Amino acid sequence: MDVFCVVLGILLVFCALKPGFSSCPLGCSCTDDSMGRSLLCMGTSMDQIPEDISSNFTKIRVENCRLSELPQGSFSQVGNLGFLWLNFNEITLMNIKSLKGLANLTELRLQGNKLTSVPWTAFQDTPKLKILDLKHNRLDSLPEHALRHLSSLTYLDLSFNQLSIISKEVFMNWPLYQTAEKAWDKDGLVSNVVLALHENPWLCDCRLKGFVEFIREVGPPIILMSSYLKCSSPDSKANKFFHEIQLKTCMAPVASAQDTSFTVPLGTNATLTCIVKARPAPTIQWMYSLKIVRGFVAKQTQLDEETVTSQLLIPSVRVADRGVYTCTANNFISNSSVSVTLNINSHNSSMPLPPVPMLSSNDNTHIEIRIAKQTVYGITLEWYATMDNPAETWFTIHFGKYDSPKKEMIYLGPGINSYTVSDLLPVTKYEVCVTLKNHPPRDGQCIVFITGSDISELEQREKLIHIIVIVCAMVLAVPAGMYACTTEARFSCVDRCLDLWRRRRMHREGTQETERQANFDSLQAASDEALCRKSLEKVKRRKSEDKSRGGSAAQLY
Repeated sequence: MDVFCVVLGILLVFCALKPGFSSCPLGCSCTDDSMGRSLLCMGTSMDQIPEDISSNFTKIRVENCRLSELPQGSFSQVGNLGFLWLNFNEITLMNIKSLKGLANLTELRLQGNKLTSVPWTAFQDTPKLKILDLKHNRLDSLPEHALRHLSSLTYLDLSFNQLSIISKEVFMNWPLYQTAEKAWDKDGLVSNVVLALHENPWLCDCRLKGFVEFIREVGPPIILMSSYLKCSSPDSKANKFFHEIQLKTCMAPVASAQDTSFTVPLGTNATLTCIVKARPAPTIQWMYSLKIVRGFVAKQTQLDEETVTSQLLIPSVRVADRGVYTCTANNFISNSSVSVTLNINSHNSSMPLPPVPMLSSNDNTHIEIRIAKQTVYGITLEWYATMDNPAETWFTIHFGKYDSPKKEMIYLGPGINSYTVSDLLPVTKYEVCVTLKNHPPRDGQCIVFITGSDISELEQREKLIHIIVIVCAMVLAVPAGMYACTTEARFSCVDRCLDLWRRRRMHREGTQETERQANFDSLQAASDEALCRKSLEKVKRRKSEDKSRGGSAAQLY
């Protein structure tokens, strides 16, 4: 009997040490069949892949759990894994090396997760993959070379996602499609490849033209699970099948205007109209010679599939509304602009109108800059530029302390119109300019501002950096409670600025500390006053020069 117990104990130890008899993760079950050893985890609280999965599994099925990501080397120790099912989890992220070590994987199912994108180069590690199921996810794009490393597939399911526009080249660059098409033409013995693309919100405009043609022409060895793909937008093609529509080639915008110059009486309404032809539909924006038009209503009307009109309504025109208005249309190909000159009839006015400000032919770029946002640590700048070729125009940010002769220079490419400056020092005067690349700053392209006194860590959580004085060559759009004066303004503006500021400070001194509010109405202490006065004195020293030039009216916000 003692000998039997000893032998039994040795067998139990041997079984415990042998990989094939390793324990399963908590809440899972392990089975053996003709396909090998399987791990099954269904509806458990598992939120990450266990690190101690046995290396002898050939099939792993983890479904209806709480997996949220597939990190690097998630199954790298399971080199014999052939089937991996991870359906109906909450996976939102796949690491580019999440499939590392799975050279024998033939089937990957990720149905019903929350993937918005897939690292397609991850499939370099799965050369034998035949089945890839990605249906019921949130994929919204398919890169041109997405299928480059999937040369052994026989089934690809991308149905029930958020795909709206994909290129024909996605499939033309698919090695499997290229080799299979040649072999099929030769002897017709190639295995079929099933492709599922239905139930996606297809945007049927010119960008989908190549893909629609591919779907119409596709045949063996490519077999569509459903050949009745349907458009979701635009409205003119919604709910129509691909075989029912005809799409045209994309076209860069061409903007025009029937009237490029006209005159209206003072006080009447004016409507500026531009006509744009483009495919796909462009975005249209009106710009005045000195700023982007924001205060007036712009109405767009779709005349046909490729023609749009944009009408800018200017109510009760004033003298300040005179000038050149530019209608700019953009789509993914290019942009186009047309200018319309608005003149004012001054017959009812006793004073002749001054000349309309115009941009010279040698100086046809205007940049409008403003502080769009403030935080405890910095500011965000926004600028809008009127130029001949915005798609190729680079900008330079010049930033530094106001008195510093050398400013930091940051170069920004086309299409960028904002920049955040952080880690600002308290009680410091700064200057920031936006210019064309490698051009020196000009009048109207700079903002000078002063940060407020340093505040405690507790207050930093509640307050923003206060801009005490902003001096620039234009009127800024700044938050309420901030004061902006222009260098072209009359000096009463600065006086009024300081007067209002002193009143605010006196009001603060009469308020208990516990009642102070974290907003722009709070003003800074004596150190700020010194900075403000210093700026005022500097402005006053230029008073005689500006008087000789003739200053414009001050504006206070």
